[in-house]
Amino acid sequence: MTATLPEPSSTRATPGGRRRVALVALGVASVAVMLFALGAGPLNVSWPDLVGALWGTAGDARAEAVLALRGPRALGAFAAGGLLALAGALMQVLLRNPLADPYVLGISGGAAVGSLLAMLAGAALWWINAAAFAGALAVMLLVLGLAHGAGSWTPARLLLTGVMLSAGCGAIVSLILTLTPGARLPAMLFWLMGDAGHVVTPWPAAMLLVLGLLVVWPFARELNVLAGGPLAAQALGVPVKRVQIAIYLIASLLTAVAVTTVGAVGFVGLIAPHAIRLATGGDHRLLLPACVLAGGSLLTLADTLARTVMSPLQLPVGVVMAVVGVPAFLVLLSRAQVRT
Repeated sequence: MTATLPEPSSTRATPGGRRRVALVALGVASVAVMLFALGAGPLNVSWPDLVGALWGTAGDARAEAVLALRGPRALGAFAAGGLLALAGALMQVLLRNPLADPYVLGISGGAAVGSLLAMLAGAALWWINAAAFAGALAVMLLVLGLAHGAGSWTPARLLLTGVMLSAGCGAIVSLILTLTPGARLPAMLFWLMGDAGHVVTPWPAAMLLVLGLLVVWPFARELNVLAGGPLAAQALGVPVKRVQIAIYLIASLLTAVAVTTVGAVGFVGLIAPHAIRLATGGDHRLLLPACVLAGGSLLTLADTLARTVMSPLQLPVGVVMAVVGVPAFLVLLSRAQVRT
């Protein structure tokens, strides 16, 4: 069984005008989702009140809810969703597999293990992020090394390796939770299922998202060539090893910061890149920024639904994403090309 990404040559037919229209449409949709997230909730905020809060001309309870509570939460969810989608897009190029995703391959689990170990030790936020990065990078290298084996990557090897390492990370997480003091346990459990409600300072994740996109977007042409295979890319002068190492590090860092921001939320890095690729093609000059907008909007919308659908009860955002992501993953798996 082999699942492959579209070849770069199939993406060159996308006109520049269509790319601009797609990005503008995604930008408008992202703004609409953010405004919806700021206005929706038990305390309903009308459009005039929302505009007044954003412009600083209102100072009542509604403005406080928008600026102090919903604003950081929505921005944190958007940044984490963009980080996961960008990491997923990079991993799908690296592995030439549309099923690649930080959550499916266990990389989010590795970041969660690192984060929880640092939390259990009472470390500061900087060390929590560093531990999450180390855990994500370690699992990514294990997945790539074990799945490659003596031959090439295949979807079956990748999925089985990712599932097994994810199960191992889950066992370590269970051990950590067993050793966690009872007073801290509920918050850590809810965070593991995905929670943007604790986000107070979303700016580090947002700044990393912008920086990550600025770093990888200039290499979009190299990524287009690499999607056709490492041998073809090397023949065309692409420094394959350096690009692959850079993808390892960047995808791990993006996943780690997303996990420390909203917890181990799955399927964003799977759904957003694949949907954008189906709609606009595989040209990474469009795909990378479009994935950021689509992934950010998707997770922000999911988080808004998680806190409003059963209000005043708040659902973990990871549960909402799983309701959408599991069927999408099964559809992708069933559509993968089968070759005996």
